[in-house]
Amino acid sequence: MNIHEYQGKEIFTGFGLPVPGGTAVQTVEEAVASAKEYGLPVMVKSQVLIGGRGKAGGVKFCETIEDVKENATNILGMDIKGHTVRTVLITPAVDIDSEFYIGMLIDRNTKRIMLMASAEGGIEIEKVAKDTPELIFKQIIDPRFGLLDHEAMDMGMRLCPDDIKKARQLASAMQKLYVAFVESDASMAEINPWIFTPEGVGHAIDAKVSLDDNAMFRHPAYEALRDLEAEDPSERAAREAGLSFVKLSGNVGCLVNGAGLAMATMDLVKYYGGQPANFLDIGGSSNPEKVVNALNIILADKEVKAILFNIFGGITRCDDVANGIIAATNSMDIDVPIVVRLIGTNEEEGRALLANTDLVSAETMDEVVKKAIELAG
Repeated sequence: MNIHEYQGKEIFTGFGLPVPGGTAVQTVEEAVASAKEYGLPVMVKSQVLIGGRGKAGGVKFCETIEDVKENATNILGMDIKGHTVRTVLITPAVDIDSEFYIGMLIDRNTKRIMLMASAEGGIEIEKVAKDTPELIFKQIIDPRFGLLDHEAMDMGMRLCPDDIKKARQLASAMQKLYVAFVESDASMAEINPWIFTPEGVGHAIDAKVSLDDNAMFRHPAYEALRDLEAEDPSERAAREAGLSFVKLSGNVGCLVNGAGLAMATMDLVKYYGGQPANFLDIGGSSNPEKVVNALNIILADKEVKAILFNIFGGITRCDDVANGIIAATNSMDIDVPIVVRLIGTNEEEGRALLANTDLVSAETMDEVVKKAIELAG
């Protein structure tokens, strides 16, 4: 779950990171009132769950109240890469002497948290990684000990080799960011930029945080951070229905039981020249209502031209799944072809049930994928 900058800053503040004050507002009047409260100059920063806000004109420096009025008026309602700005953050402007990038993320190769840092802060870290990867420093963190003092200080000295006071501030910030990352069950936490003022005081003036949906049961308060208006409607409907779903840009709708099988199915669709429209794991249930919910979500995408069921019956029997699919499709008005592959427990019985329907049956993964791609045109 991605959260807005002002929400990420609230989490950072709770773990002791130095964050300038700020107020999230939804109207020009509130923006003006907050600017007067903090004192000029201030920044007006659009709050959208996408990068590139500054380049799009969504971040503005304001020296006067008239600047605040004008910029808040222009930014509220602005479209930034398909995201409508409904909230802006009013925060005191800070004199910047130098900028740095600090980030925590999961390194899938080592299966551990990785600290990334660079003196090239304030710009897209992806661009730095592509053009000048030698300017990004990395530290794999042992979960038994966390980010140790000497590791953090070593990273701080890499970034500020000529200023030990700044290096110490950076080291402290990295350790606090690590704790915030772990304690909030984040999948990514970035400060870009971390800045030093001309007086040598450090601040986290931006925050980008993604929280792990799978750990949300440990953080019930975080559910209120979810921006429902910014979410894809189909992904929101899937979450509410208890389905694992990610919308993609293809035309072959995929309904699969099991995340691994779903990924393999999508890979095979790509391999044979097709384009998957989604990732959707319906789990092991043969409940027709669950299948109906899944089909409704997929059919909401008008780009879907064929639907592919790829079901492995283990404890769940294939004949039960077949009955669930038949009951679901009979209760709906579906105008795209459906191809079904059933394998596993009672697969013959399941296929016999499908033989009496308009659903297209297939025996192998290659066959079901090829048929779905053909029917999708």
